[in-house]
Amino acid sequence: MVVLAVWLGVLSVCDLRWRRLPNLLTLPGFAVILVIAGLDGRGAAAALGAAVLAAVYLAGFLLGGFGAGDVKLALGLGAATGAAGIEAWVPAALLAPVLTLLLAMLMRSRVVPHGPSMCLATAVVLAIPA
Repeated sequence: MVVLAVWLGVLSVCDLRWRRLPNLLTLPGFAVILVIAGLDGRGAAAALGAAVLAAVYLAGFLLGGFGAGDVKLALGLGAATGAAGIEAWVPAALLAPVLTLLLAMLMRSRVVPHGPSMCLATAVVLAIPA
């Protein structure tokens, strides 16, 4: 969990500071999460969570609502929450846009990075015992 928290923190800082979620961080993180989930017997759930969340974000990207980095980040976060179960995946997926809306209100801006909200939602949901 500590490694996941560090990964989420670094990604959040990158997106807040440079408005970028580097492939060098998003894609290897996704791969590591899939491997760990597979070793725990939760590989299929992680893969399904990744695919569904990435598909949702891809649709949003195609409509101009999200960046490509958000789509790639959704792979790893969907895998992490998918491995934890539907009871983690759904709240994380729903909480992220709410957090982005709050961030936009705090920053008084219509354009804010979404990655930090995705990361925070995932961290909060995974930190709550099932």
